[in-house]
Amino acid sequence: MDPFEVLQAGLAERASQALTRRRRIADSPCAPRIRIDGRDVVAFASNDYLGLANHPALIDAIAQGARRYGAGSGGSHLLGGHSRAHVLLEDVLAEYAGGFARDPRALSFSTGYMANLAILTALGERGATLYSDALNHASLIDGARLSRARVRVYPHADAAALSAMLEEDRGGGVKIIVTDAVFSMDGDIAPLAELAALAKRHQAWLVVDDAHGFGVQGDDGAGTVAALGLRSPLLVYMGTLGKAAGVAGAFVVAESTVIEWLIQRARTYIFTTAAAPALAHAAAASVGLMRGPEGRARRARLRERIDTVRTMIGRIATDHPEPSSTAPSAAALPLASLSGTAIQPIVVGENETALSVADALLDHGFWIPAVRPPTVPAGTARLRLSLSAAHEAGDLERLAHAMASVFHAASYPRDIRPASR
Repeated sequence: MDPFEVLQAGLAERASQALTRRRRIADSPCAPRIRIDGRDVVAFASNDYLGLANHPALIDAIAQGARRYGAGSGGSHLLGGHSRAHVLLEDVLAEYAGGFARDPRALSFSTGYMANLAILTALGERGATLYSDALNHASLIDGARLSRARVRVYPHADAAALSAMLEEDRGGGVKIIVTDAVFSMDGDIAPLAELAALAKRHQAWLVVDDAHGFGVQGDDGAGTVAALGLRSPLLVYMGTLGKAAGVAGAFVVAESTVIEWLIQRARTYIFTTAAAPALAHAAAASVGLMRGPEGRARRARLRERIDTVRTMIGRIATDHPEPSSTAPSAAALPLASLSGTAIQPIVVGENETALSVADALLDHGFWIPAVRPPTVPAGTARLRLSLSAAHEAGDLERLAHAMASVFHAASYPRDIRPASR
């Protein structure tokens, strides 16, 4: 068969299942009000949780970093690309996010995906067993697949089921528990205290991907592990710098011995060009903002926005007790799917429904992306509403009116249901 025909058939199949992805083009900086595809909208799409991506201080820091270090690194970290900017960033991150460790050290990466692949492939050598939450991010799933470890998947956030697996596997071999901290599609938080206790009992590594918690969780924004007050030398913590921090890149914080192992063994660190030093310089400036008074104020404002959205959707349900005969009942609105974090999943079920609702809200001037399989399980297509401290109260008020109109439109299908936990 013609290889192009194979690809075309595959694309046609995806289109028939309403699974075609599309890129939208932004002509403005990342912010609540942006211009995409030639239209002005209020966006609830980014992971810019603190509204720092367009902060003047960070723009200045990137420019300053470029003037000091140039446009690029020129090589891998081990072949000339490791600049003073990377060193300073890693020192700041170890001190900021490494309170759980006895001798914390940080290692910077170009992306969170690369960081997760590094951790799991370097620690998950032959003879190890890796225990992965069923709803872990794709980068953790791929890292597990690429490792030489045996992989066991435990039900989402089910510490009891994980405990039973660990008991079954008593004996030799390295054990690695791996989980998201804040899950990117449901916005719920892993039972990290229970997982840490299991890791201690079974002398297992606990790998925590806090991409959506770093900068947001905890009074000082040091992340979900710090917010829970966890302490363990077995913790391996990954955070990203392109979400709440507003810049780009990622990092791992762990005991010094673990970091040295990654430097020596992690292929996604060894065999790639180091990120531009200007980005590291700006990321260090972002940490200064996040842990200072401005960061605390922005986290407080974000919490207000989260509470407002949860109340708002509840009001939409109660203010429309008699929807049209072809619209969903008020009680069917997906209240149970809402989370206590900046990620608010509105699960509608079918792919076509998610696309139609997203398009209807876009017609009202609001961009909330539709997320479909394989990113989420089949039958749980959703709108992923992401909140930022930069959203204004008026943005949420207008969104409430638009959602009420769309959710109670006569043409809206009857298949809204809460996310499964």
